[in-house]
Amino acid sequence: MFREITPLVKAIIVINVILFILTNYIYPNLLYYLAAYYPMSESFKSWQIITHMFAHGGWMHLLFNMFTLFSFGPVLEKILGQRKFIIFYLVCGLGSFVIYNLWNYFHILQLSQKLIALNVNPAAVFANADIFNINNSYYNSLNPGGKELFQLLVTPMVGASGAIFGVITAFAILFPNAELMMMFIPVPIKAKVLLPIVIAGSLFLGFSQFEGDNIAHFAHLGGALIGFLWIRNWKNNQNRFDRF
Repeated sequence: MFREITPLVKAIIVINVILFILTNYIYPNLLYYLAAYYPMSESFKSWQIITHMFAHGGWMHLLFNMFTLFSFGPVLEKILGQRKFIIFYLVCGLGSFVIYNLWNYFHILQLSQKLIALNVNPAAVFANADIFNINNSYYNSLNPGGKELFQLLVTPMVGASGAIFGVITAFAILFPNAELMMMFIPVPIKAKVLLPIVIAGSLFLGFSQFEGDNIAHFAHLGGALIGFLWIRNWKNNQNRFDRF
């Protein structure tokens, strides 16, 4: 079965699996370098905007993303062609990074304003929030707001979920009446029905911010939004050329 999938989808899956094995079993610290951080954080490195979408922190995260890519990716690669498909995939991943960090920006801005009101300099928190050189004594000296800001700045963003949500969105736009079987749901659901449910769920979870929820829901929404805009523009151009 694995030989039947398209070349780029196969390559993406192989890269993700190899990096997962490397970062979880051979070089655990490598994950910190591949993960993405808030761009103004001391932990941020330029390459992370690409590498974060090929790294995963757990088996379930990896399996879900790669199985979804395996299910929907080959169809898109065949329709778009290899060059456009890889551009689409990477752009969706980049879009998820941007939108997730826009949400972080407003959250961090609010925390910084609260700290200033308490005569705490947020710039000092930024300077010390370095995942590669954690100062535990400094962290322990912070008030709860300072600790929350510190944790936001050193929390890694990993996974292909943003790009995968873009793939799912593109599939739903191109094949809205395709019937999909989902885990725990005994009946098939059309793609045009499932997509709004998934988006609404991510919006709800993103704004709710339940305690213990470490999923970057706004990254998912970012990938879905970019996927929607990209594939709609591609589809409109195809229809325009078809009329000539």
